[in-house]
Amino acid sequence: MRVGIGYDVHPLAEGRKLILGGTDIPHDRGLAGHSDGDVLLHSIADALLGGAGKDDIGNLFPDNDPRYEGISSMSILTRVQRELLEEGFRVHNVDAVIVAEEPRLSPYIPQMRKNIAQVLGIKPERVGVKSTTSEGLGFLGKKRGIACWSVASLKKKEDR
Repeated sequence: MRVGIGYDVHPLAEGRKLILGGTDIPHDRGLAGHSDGDVLLHSIADALLGGAGKDDIGNLFPDNDPRYEGISSMSILTRVQRELLEEGFRVHNVDAVIVAEEPRLSPYIPQMRKNIAQVLGIKPERVGVKSTTSEGLGFLGKKRGIACWSVASLKKKEDR
């Protein structure tokens, strides 16, 4: 069994859609970024890549490469999953915690889990997604951004 950890944070910006876990969330601002800014999928992708001993998504999808401008993070996660499968890795489970003062995310978490599970080829019961706040503290507490931490466990065919 291998384990990886991932983290991502993006600032909130006017005129952007808020997308988390491949799910559109109604809000007056969205996450700024070269891609769609989905911190949940970015942190999961980095956790998976870390568990496999690979480069992070910043190296695989550089923000100075126009090919990735506006890319869907579902596409990023799909590509990461494909690369892992090609190298003999299988995702066992992922777990994530999103830190956001607003909006309230709990109504959207079941869809996020379903989206992630579908891409990773695992049951939704193997995808944990939680949300919390930072109690008004710091950058996140001042409603300037959203962050996410993730952990993933993987198995490789040759591992015993």
